[in-house]
Amino acid sequence: MAADPSMPTTGHRPGTDISLHLLGGFRLLHDGAPVVVPRGLQRVIALIALRPGATRSHLAGLLWPDAPEDRALSSLRTALWRLRQDPCCPFVTAGDTVRLEPAVRIDVDALVGTAARVRDGDDAYAAATLAAGRHDLLPGWYDDWVLADRERLRQLRLHMLEELAGHHLAAGRHGEALEAALEAMSAEPLRETPHRLVVRIHLAEGNAFEAVHAFYVYRDLLLRELRLEPSAAMAALLDETLAPIREATRERPGGPRRPPDARVAPGSG
Repeated sequence: MAADPSMPTTGHRPGTDISLHLLGGFRLLHDGAPVVVPRGLQRVIALIALRPGATRSHLAGLLWPDAPEDRALSSLRTALWRLRQDPCCPFVTAGDTVRLEPAVRIDVDALVGTAARVRDGDDAYAAATLAAGRHDLLPGWYDDWVLADRERLRQLRLHMLEELAGHHLAAGRHGEALEAALEAMSAEPLRETPHRLVVRIHLAEGNAFEAVHAFYVYRDLLLRELRLEPSAAMAALLDETLAPIREATRERPGGPRRPPDARVAPGSG
């Protein structure tokens, strides 16, 4: 059957396993073996992978933002021609759009798919979820389009881990919930949400000491790094836990006295 001239495509050997890794650095593998790709073509392949179905004008403008449009489009045509001569990463064009062939497995797509499954409540692959997206997108690349997608994927992973921790907590799987929350905390130590989850998990397990300790560890970190206090919502998590301690402190003979309605500010003792 003749190929449709409106959809020219690069070819590749049937049965070849092709995977493109953009998290942690650019890697293209054919049947597990690395393929050497010049840096200029790496940028073209990576952008096509991250912007599937983008028009040629859009791709050219992102890849060569300082060049006139006609020169940028000419550079893109040259790059696509080079990719066709040695189809290391096969792509298909439809009209004015370009995308990688479906046969190419992309780790970014796997991360996005995992996040969608977690949002839908599917946490059957918790271990794989914890590891998914652990590395930044194309570290050392500073193109504007890379920076934007890097932050998008970082936020996607943080929310995915927090949602996973929340699902485990609701189901009473406290160990798994804590593991997911700590993974999110490791990814962004100053972000309050995973610290708040850790406090909630410890409280759900009845570990008051661990909950209070986790709160003050985060409070000290926030004060040291940003000179900020945790939010009122996070402090409120410990109100019920600390109430008996505060009451005992007020009633202790010779101990410090506070008005009955006074509250101990976080960190004031």
